[in-house]
Amino acid sequence: MENQQLKISFIIPTLNEEKVLAGLINNLREIKAFPYEVIVSDGGSNDSTIAIAKQLADKTVEHKEKSRQTIGQGRNAGAAAAAGEYLVFLDADVHIFEPDKFFAKSLAHFSSNSNLVGLGGWLRVFKNQETWADRIGYGILSNRTFSFYNNWIKVGANCGEFGMVKAEVFKKIAGYREDLPVDEDRELFHRLAKIGRTLTDSKLIVYHTGRRPHTIGWPKLLWEWIINAVWLALFNKSASKEWKVIR
Repeated sequence: MENQQLKISFIIPTLNEEKVLAGLINNLREIKAFPYEVIVSDGGSNDSTIAIAKQLADKTVEHKEKSRQTIGQGRNAGAAAAAGEYLVFLDADVHIFEPDKFFAKSLAHFSSNSNLVGLGGWLRVFKNQETWADRIGYGILSNRTFSFYNNWIKVGANCGEFGMVKAEVFKKIAGYREDLPVDEDRELFHRLAKIGRTLTDSKLIVYHTGRRPHTIGWPKLLWEWIINAVWLALFNKSASKEWKVIR
């Protein structure tokens, strides 16, 4: 959607996301309440992802280097091309029901609190794919952890599936750390919390495929979350050298 006063820039980092990308972009096209743009930032796909992006998105940013792009680099590249007042970072396999209402509420949070700089929601796996382990892993552990970090102790943390940030603040703190293959989303909100308020709204529910825990298993995923969080806190870097691509 072309407009000189874009409200939101949706930024979708991709790497071989041909199975899900069109679904997310079409989901966002349901929005009628405010001007926005959809930006796909591709990390070097060798499937039809780029073709889909060029057909459906407003802007497509392509990584041309031979080295693998980190997710932080991909998100920052998309943000560099953005013109919106707010940046919304979404993983390609997510879906938001009634996006007009979802983002009207998201924007209302920022309008009502001038100190708010970062917003996250709660994650759920699609109901037809959700397992009891997903309900525990996301519902009890992940979602409540982020709520505790943002809403109670106010140190900031968030997931990569959905994060909304004021564009001017994102630029002020130089965006995501590009050297982190893991936990770049958590680390961004940690820095945001030092200059403003971050919030997790449990009523902003983002659905996704749950493909990572379904592929590698919840025990391994929880261990990766914990060890990388500890390493980031103690050594200011990720324990994992790369984040395995799961499609």
